[in-house]
Amino acid sequence: MRTLISSAALAVLLMAAMAFAIQTAPPSPSLAEPFKLGTFEIGGEPALGIVLRDRIVVELKAANRELERKPEYAKLPMPEDMKGLAGLYHMGYDRRIYQIVNHVVGGGLLDGGKRSYVHQVADVRTLPPIDPGKILNAAGNYFGHVGEMNTPEEQRKEAEERRRNRGMAYLFLKPPSVVIGNGEDIVIPKGRDKIDWECELGVIIGEPAKYVSAANAKNHIFGYTIELDMSDRGGRGEEQPRSDWLIGKGHDTFAPMGPFVVPAEFVKDPMNLKQTLTVNGKLMQDSHSSDMIHNVYELIEYGSSILTLETGDVIAAGSPAGTGMSRSVRPEQIFLKPGDKIVATIEGIGIMTHDVKAEAGASMGPTSSR
Repeated sequence: MRTLISSAALAVLLMAAMAFAIQTAPPSPSLAEPFKLGTFEIGGEPALGIVLRDRIVVELKAANRELERKPEYAKLPMPEDMKGLAGLYHMGYDRRIYQIVNHVVGGGLLDGGKRSYVHQVADVRTLPPIDPGKILNAAGNYFGHVGEMNTPEEQRKEAEERRRNRGMAYLFLKPPSVVIGNGEDIVIPKGRDKIDWECELGVIIGEPAKYVSAANAKNHIFGYTIELDMSDRGGRGEEQPRSDWLIGKGHDTFAPMGPFVVPAEFVKDPMNLKQTLTVNGKLMQDSHSSDMIHNVYELIEYGSSILTLETGDVIAAGSPAGTGMSRSVRPEQIFLKPGDKIVATIEGIGIMTHDVKAEAGASMGPTSSR
């Protein structure tokens, strides 16, 4: 569901943020405990929520209204969606969310039934945390992933060469319309039988970026999430194969994202996070973001040298080794089939869980790689 904010509404929010920032000029409030941010379906409508302890959702708007009734807190209207919050977060909205967290934690309001705006994550539907304007995915950005369709020895040689000469980053566009939220089914398209997985760290842009250096890129990051870059390895079916990023990456449901957004201040080192992915309980990917060829800041530098990275855009930083197509991690390639269950985890970011099903009316043909 796409939410459009009018320029007039945005101007009101910006003015409110500026006034709030002045009123609450340093010091910023201390924080009772760290939090994540998410988008949920509550009462049949999408709503922004503060996530505490990975299991409790505090409705942002309702909690803010309660806080505003206290004379010591300034009025601050809340944005409608995560994209709006991403652009305003460092204009005083981070401080207001800190105040809300302190209020609900310090006041003992997280216990069941004390406030109607406090829910268990299990009791509400988790939606994709953000509706990105653009998704840019890094291709071949982990040393363990480059050349992993080859033998282990060939893969090691290719990785060693990349360490000597990293070359340029490589980004491609993935359609935002294929984003799904945590728990939604990943659908195998009709006639396709080589569907693969890639567990990736997602970087969400806060302040727009154009010609930003890697040294300054950190200032443009709102937060981090998980994206599963689902991939169709089946090709176009031509006698002379050609690269086709649309068919390879653009099927419906091929960008599971979430479960939440972790604000950047709570991720101490995005370049040292453990990443794992299991299929039916079997470990397929087991790596760290430290294996990236080009780090997240370099990806922002490269992407912003080509086009403006706008608030709410997502850069997925690439996949570690262990994809289904790999012949260097395991002897035989393995691709997804209906009934499989994927669980992807990135340390400190969250856990994504998805069932795999066939597209309605589709019959799965034999796959030589199984």
